[in-house]
Amino acid sequence: MNGRTSIRPGCFPDDAADQLRLRYGLTAQVAEGYARAGFTVVVQDIIIGAFLSEFIASVHRRPLALVVLAPRPEVVSQREAVRPKTGYAGGWTVERLDAVFRSTTPRRGLWLDTSEQTPAETVDEIWDRLTEAFL
Repeated sequence: MNGRTSIRPGCFPDDAADQLRLRYGLTAQVAEGYARAGFTVVVQDIIIGAFLSEFIASVHRRPLALVVLAPRPEVVSQREAVRPKTGYAGGWTVERLDAVFRSTTPRRGLWLDTSEQTPAETVDEIWDRLTEAFL
């Protein structure tokens, strides 16, 4: 592997998959280490498609809860418009990434449409529905 390999719509090089697996594997190792030390661990990342099942399998500590925040694409576009940076480049749009995300990602854990929620409301709903998030 030499440098970062980007994933573009319709183009998913082997190096990109290897880099994602490395990233998610290291994330799982760090989470496991903190959990062994007695911490409650929260991992925040974007994990799409089959990589989600792979990540879940690599985290051995239980209980394990998964919460997927999935606002509608038009709301994500509005939020992106006021951010100082963008998470969409290389041919990706909010709509295109959302379509790939929703069509390839296994429906595990608690999925929330946070389109109409403030961050505080999202946290409250997660706490209220936490049992639905356990795998």
